[in-house]
Amino acid sequence: MITRNTTLSQELQKVTVIILGSFITAIGLNLFLIPANVFASGAAGIAQILAELLPLSTGMFLFLINIPIAILGWMKVGKLFTFYSFLHVALQTFFLEVIPVETLSEDILLNGVFGGVITAVGAGTALKWGASAGGLDIVALVLARVSDRPVGTYFLTMNGIIVMTAGMLFNWESALYTLVSLYVGSRVIDTIHTRHVKVTAFIVTKKPDELREAIHKHITRGITRMPAKGGYDATDKEVLMIVITRYELFAMQQVINEVDENAFTNIVNTAGIFGLFRKD
Repeated sequence: MITRNTTLSQELQKVTVIILGSFITAIGLNLFLIPANVFASGAAGIAQILAELLPLSTGMFLFLINIPIAILGWMKVGKLFTFYSFLHVALQTFFLEVIPVETLSEDILLNGVFGGVITAVGAGTALKWGASAGGLDIVALVLARVSDRPVGTYFLTMNGIIVMTAGMLFNWESALYTLVSLYVGSRVIDTIHTRHVKVTAFIVTKKPDELREAIHKHITRGITRMPAKGGYDATDKEVLMIVITRYELFAMQQVINEVDENAFTNIVNTAGIFGLFRKD
C-alpha cells in the first residue's frame, strides 16, 4: 500500500510538472506563435483570435474561456483531472502575462514549427502526468462520451474551425502555417504521451474486488473480469480488462499502485471499439 507521504510526494511532483508544462507552453506562444500570427490548437488558438479582435490579452481570454469548460469538466469528466487541467490553464495565463511577446525570428515557418513543438512539449508533459491543457480537450472528452465517437473526430473538427476562422479573418498564409504547427505539435504529443486516444489495460491482480471498486471511484468505465491462474506460483488471480482514453491513463496507474502495487498491467493500443464506451 502506498503511504500518505508517498502520495503527497506524487501530488507535489505532479504540480511541479504542471508548472513546468504551463511555462513551456507560454514560451511557445509568446516567443513564436503569437509574434508570427500563427495560431495554436484548442482554446489557446481561440484566445489568440479573440485577442486580435478585442482589447484583451491572449492569456486573459484563455482563462475566461476555460471557466465554463472547467465547470463542465468537473461535472462530466472527473474532478481531479479537471482541477489539474484548470491549474495548468491558470498558470499558463500567469506566464502569458509576465513573459513578454517578442519576435525571435522573422521566418514564419520557423516560428510555426518551433512554436508547435514547444507548446506540444508543454501540453504533452501535462497529459503524461494526468492533466491536460484544458479547453477543447475537456469539451472533446464530454462529446465523445455522449456520442461514443472518437475523441480525435472532435479535435479535428474544432481545430479545423480555428484554421478556417484564422484564414477568413486574417490571411490564408497564417491559416496554412497554423496547419503546419498543429501537425508538428500532434506528432510531438504522440511521442511524449501515447499515440492512440484509446488504450486497453489488462490488469492481473490478486485483489480484483478492491481494485474494481477503486477504479470505478475515479474512472467512469466498465470493467470485464476474467479468472486467471499464475503460471509460476499457480495462485488464483483475475484479469481486469478496461478500455480508457489516454487522459485517464495516469489516474488509473495511480489507483493500481495504491490498491495493489504487485499487480501486473499490460497496456495495448486500441484501434477501435464497438458498443458503449462508458459505465451505465
